[in-house]
Amino acid sequence: MIKKGFLLLGAMTLVLFTSCKDDASKKIQSANVADAAKRDANATNFAAMTFDKTEHDFGTINEGDQVETVFKFTNTGNAPLLISNIKGSCGCTVPNDWPRQPIAPGETGKFTVKYNSKGKPNLKTNTVTVTANTEKGREIVRIKANATPDPAMEAQRAKAKAERDARLKKQQAAQKAAATNNAKTQQTGHEGHNH
Repeated sequence: MIKKGFLLLGAMTLVLFTSCKDDASKKIQSANVADAAKRDANATNFAAMTFDKTEHDFGTINEGDQVETVFKFTNTGNAPLLISNIKGSCGCTVPNDWPRQPIAPGETGKFTVKYNSKGKPNLKTNTVTVTANTEKGREIVRIKANATPDPAMEAQRAKAKAERDARLKKQQAAQKAAATNNAKTQQTGHEGHNH
């Protein structure tokens, strides 16, 4: 049995070495080399997005305001720019109106970003991610706004927080009472026993 195993291993080794006896460099065709060089050169051709600004500050706004800005860009790469998607980091940041057609090198484009500050008091910074055929595959721009809290909304938030705190305090008291009752129940019935 062992002899058969060595024989089989020897036969497989012989086949492996005899099949590779041809010089690999003789198999390369010059047309294939030229095609590979062209493919490799094209692999370095990317679109590139250069923005007129990468961050927009809306400044101080009132909570509940809806504001928008436009981000302009130029394709500074050496291939047509294709934007497949643009997405905001949260539902309050909505990009739209981006070009769906290829943008040639040297050409410009733009997209709008709307920000809804309802329920978003104080300073907020959000990102907008552009998915495109750039070298990185995605580009990021930012918006920020400082929304002055709406007094009516602040009162609602304070009331909701007070209600949450009261519920939490009540739950903690109930848990403490249950734990105390459990401790008393476990001690009952053991008096007078010698352990």
